[in-house]
Amino acid sequence: MIRAELDAAGIGDARLREAYRRCREINAEHGRTFFLATRLLAPDQRPAVHALYGFARYADDILDDLDPGLDTSTRAQRLQGLCDELFTGGDHLNHPVLAAVSHTARRYGIASELFDDFLTSMRMDLTVTDYPNRTALNRYIKGSAEAIGLQLLPILGTVVPADEAAPYAAALGTAFQLTNFLRDIDEDLVRQRVYLPADELAAYGVDREVLMWCHRHRRTDPRVRRALADQHHRTRQIYRYAADGVALLAPRSRPCVATALTLYSEILDRIEASDFAVFSRRATVGTARRLRVAGAGLIHSWQARALRPAGANPPGSS
Repeated sequence: MIRAELDAAGIGDARLREAYRRCREINAEHGRTFFLATRLLAPDQRPAVHALYGFARYADDILDDLDPGLDTSTRAQRLQGLCDELFTGGDHLNHPVLAAVSHTARRYGIASELFDDFLTSMRMDLTVTDYPNRTALNRYIKGSAEAIGLQLLPILGTVVPADEAAPYAAALGTAFQLTNFLRDIDEDLVRQRVYLPADELAAYGVDREVLMWCHRHRRTDPRVRRALADQHHRTRQIYRYAADGVALLAPRSRPCVATALTLYSEILDRIEASDFAVFSRRATVGTARRLRVAGAGLIHSWQARALRPAGANPPGSS
């Protein structure tokens, strides 16, 4: 399977092929829903998406490694080293993840500013543990989520000028990120982080102390339940806006993005159905449901690719 994808993408260099292969393994291991959605892309698109995921995961692991021997200074040095190496140019063939992502960035013309925005948000995680308001949180989300959506846009392709589709791509990244914040609130507290606006929580009488009580007792306080319901509603609105952007994508990319949107938004359904019991369980979409949604998407994907004009080669292929 991976060989066919690399061939379709026109990636012939043996070391570069191995770099992309490693990114695919990272995606398959750590991003099940995202990886499932990538199966709905055309084979030539998949390696580039795996490369972007591999890079984001690599940076995230520097921050979230629970090894007590890794202090903030060490993590900062590692993140800075990753940043310095990425922007030095070259093929980075000694570093599989950087080799694949730098090749993808050049091939699809992905702006370096998007990677810089992403790494800026990763640096924030080294020292910032709370966000006083939505404006402050949005500064973090600009790099941690919006930038990811915009990085993917050249790979997905559009039927309108990319600038017209960009706000929807950024919004979808934001919706996914906010879903993670709600689902993983208990896990984030272990790392001393709260990714919800403090002023919006305070409107319901919730602060860090109340959240920690919920964490210790594995229960959702009624005040927290109301606050999370409000965050849930706000996230739903962003999904509705982002959904309008699917039609702006290239037809062969729409089934993948629509499937990812459906499955991720259903995590919100599970959170709501549990009555916001996010401190005692992790909301997930069952395997059977994921396969049903992906199966329907796969049919639409095949149909869209069958209509692809003959001779439409991926960027960089010969």
